[in-house]
Amino acid sequence: MSFNDLITTFADNLLPILLVGGAGFVLGKLLTVDSRSLGRVVFYVFSPLLVFDLMIKSTLDLRQAFTAVAYTASVIAVLGLAAFLLGKLFRLERPYLLAVILTVAFGNTGNYGLPLVKFAFGDDALAVASIFYVTTTILFNTVGVVIASLGHMDLKSAVLGLFKVPVVYGATLALLIKGIGFQLPLPISRTIEIAANGAIPLMLILLGLELTRIQWSHSFRALGVGVAAKLLLGPLAGIVIASLFGLTHTARQGSVLEAAMPAAVATTVVATEYKLEPSLVTAIVFLGTALSPLTLTPLIVYLTR
Repeated sequence: MSFNDLITTFADNLLPILLVGGAGFVLGKLLTVDSRSLGRVVFYVFSPLLVFDLMIKSTLDLRQAFTAVAYTASVIAVLGLAAFLLGKLFRLERPYLLAVILTVAFGNTGNYGLPLVKFAFGDDALAVASIFYVTTTILFNTVGVVIASLGHMDLKSAVLGLFKVPVVYGATLALLIKGIGFQLPLPISRTIEIAANGAIPLMLILLGLELTRIQWSHSFRALGVGVAAKLLLGPLAGIVIASLFGLTHTARQGSVLEAAMPAAVATTVVATEYKLEPSLVTAIVFLGTALSPLTLTPLIVYLTR
């Protein structure tokens, strides 16, 4: 792994994402932009249509899809457990411990992960990554919300909230259509393709806008544990678990890269809603995103070989 390989990989794959996300960050600093409204557009329209389009066009069969789901759940469980053990080791207080578990377990597999997988490994890997993204979204809106709520919401309410997540419907509908062999009419397929093509740029702008809301935490120990665990253990867990599942080629590339993503921006919203140390969570998200090229660049080079 030469220095030139690292520079080229960074410039070709990460730099375009950072530049577009940076444009969103500057826009959010200079102008009053309602990122919540844009986030709702992405959440309710563009994300489900992107997932639908990816899954309709993918060559993945049901066995591969279920393997991807099991892999994602395993990565999230392992990272959550690792965060718990590290938090106990460093004697973090309960709110800080839960905040670290939330940010380490759930990565930014949508706004950041999907475009990076597409740039680095192409559409075949992106199809696998989309399943990782959908599974992460489902688990985040159930298990993640329960973690953040600290008892304010029961499991039944969290599960019912899952039915409000549009990407679940996009993925389910795509699987049904593929299963029965239905061919979408050309006007419909082109409409979906246009929306899907616009999803990734919007996700990156939204990522930049969300990062303007950074708050710095005074708990530097928890901040260090959260960022280090996510950026270092994420790739390691992804590689090891991929070997256990027998993933190869594009399936391995897309899955491992998604496992290595920094903390999800969505965790800041949930942390704020449930008063789970929002300043710590936003600091972990911001710092982890800023430092992520240092771990993602060599990982992409490694996975390419």
